[in-house]
Amino acid sequence: MQLTTSLRSALVAGAAATALFTGAAGAVAAPAAPPAAAGAPVSGHSPYGQLRPLAALSAERLATGDLVAAAKWGTGGPVDDPAREREVLRAVADQARELGADPAVTVRIFRDHFEGSKVVQRGLHRAWEADPGRAPTERPDLGEVRKEINRINGELVRAIAGSPYARSAPYCAPLLTAAAVQVRHERQLDGLHTGALARSLRSVCDAG
Repeated sequence: MQLTTSLRSALVAGAAATALFTGAAGAVAAPAAPPAAAGAPVSGHSPYGQLRPLAALSAERLATGDLVAAAKWGTGGPVDDPAREREVLRAVADQARELGADPAVTVRIFRDHFEGSKVVQRGLHRAWEADPGRAPTERPDLGEVRKEINRINGELVRAIAGSPYARSAPYCAPLLTAAAVQVRHERQLDGLHTGALARSLRSVCDAG
């Protein structure tokens, strides 16, 4: 298969980013320039253009993990919420069917997102226990936070449904990693959230 110049450039950048992103989470370095800068402007129809929204939305969803952690802090409640997870999985599977996407693939990807969110929540709780001065002083309304999570979930399902070709392609992993590193740089993610993002995206390229 002959690769376009922009795709070849993105693959080179992605291969370099993979070594950074899959290493120690806290040691990930931001690229000097966004991976797509080496080629033409990224098209939403290109493989990279299909994968980048998955990385961006995953990071956006992880940011809500900070609010969930704050809402649960001091309540004595567990981070795990199996009932909520089952509710979300039913909803995203139904939406995937409506969009003509594979519900099993969508559920598998969302299970990884649950684990990524737990990485954030547990990490923050450990940090706050070690240094109570950093703990939140106000508790967000978990119901309102979940409304935002539901909005992002809907966009994620649409991004999954719109990227079957890119997700099943042999170059998915380096392109997804390049997108994730760029998102990490743009959002200035710390080591905790970088590791959680990697966990959230684990099966994207295994789910054709």
